[in-house]
Amino acid sequence: MLKRLLFILTALIIGISQTQAANYEPDEMINISVYEKINPAIVAIEANLPDGFSAGTGCIVREDGLILTGSHVVEDSNDIDITTYNGHTYKGKIVSIMGKNNDLALLKIEAKGKLKTIEFGDSEKVKVGQKVLAIGNPFGFSGTLTQGIVSRIDYAKNKIQTDAAINPGCSGGPIVNSSGEVIGISQSIFNPDNNISNIGIGFAIPINDAKKFIAAVDKK
Repeated sequence: MLKRLLFILTALIIGISQTQAANYEPDEMINISVYEKINPAIVAIEANLPDGFSAGTGCIVREDGLILTGSHVVEDSNDIDITTYNGHTYKGKIVSIMGKNNDLALLKIEAKGKLKTIEFGDSEKVKVGQKVLAIGNPFGFSGTLTQGIVSRIDYAKNKIQTDAAINPGCSGGPIVNSSGEVIGISQSIFNPDNNISNIGIGFAIPINDAKKFIAAVDKK
């Protein structure tokens, strides 16, 4: 009797999952699954800088609270608040700064328990035209998902260009492929109004640069 009940419950759960999936197009299901996979590893960052307030996004790269972001988001700050996807806020400490040209930084928080982490991709395999997703904290709207494509690869400046919406507050956040792997870190946007709003020209630092940065810090 118990085995029969378990069989029925399992069948109902599978049936419900299949029904829910049937309500979405395949492309929508990719977006949903990627977002649900990676959003728990994304944080919102607020920092007090000598010249004012800064807001950005970060990626948790280690379960113990090591976070990757943009150096311009936190550089020279000694007062950093980091909020996880579930609303918990921690004080962040700068571990290392890569510098303005590469614009990467590592932060550390002391969280209770293990944290969800991102999955690294390989930016050398990125192709113009492939679909990408961006997650960030634009204008304080944390956990915002946008989508686009890789518009161009700037080999001279070592940047990935995308038309996925990147706005102020997204710096340091992930650019993700359809498998949920991070292939770039959002850095900047270009437009005629002094980078106030997005017009579809955004730039990201290739994730392979970030992997080298993290490995170098770990060796110290």
